[in-house]
Amino acid sequence: QVQLVESGGGLVQAGGSLRLSCTASGRLFRSYVMGWFRQAPGMEREFVAAISGGGYTTAYEDSVKGRFTISRDNAKNTVYLQMNSLKPEDTAVYYCGGRTDWGTKAIEYSYWGQGTQVTVSS
Repeated sequence: QVQLVESGGGLVQAGGSLRLSCTASGRLFRSYVMGWFRQAPGMEREFVAAISGGGYTTAYEDSVKGRFTISRDNAKNTVYLQMNSLKPEDTAVYYCGGRTDWGTKAIEYSYWGQGTQVTVSS
């Protein structure tokens, strides 16, 4: 069983930056594909970014390409999401998820954190 805990959310002005962290408990963190997703009120949970176990493969949703960077430190059991040039439309609850094989569909992720709120003011 893997438990995930996100941190780093908050309120920021448009154009600002935040770094989200997600720390996992349990063993074999490096064997898990990790993803970041977000969910705005009344909307479905949507894919933001994913990273392979070794960190060599990444994927991004089109609207965050060039602004967000996903990375991981397997020695610390932690995955990060660096968010730059934030826009009001990035406002959402951000969740990290884990799965054993590559993919970007939320329904296929087995483990989830509790989420962290990101609010971008205009």
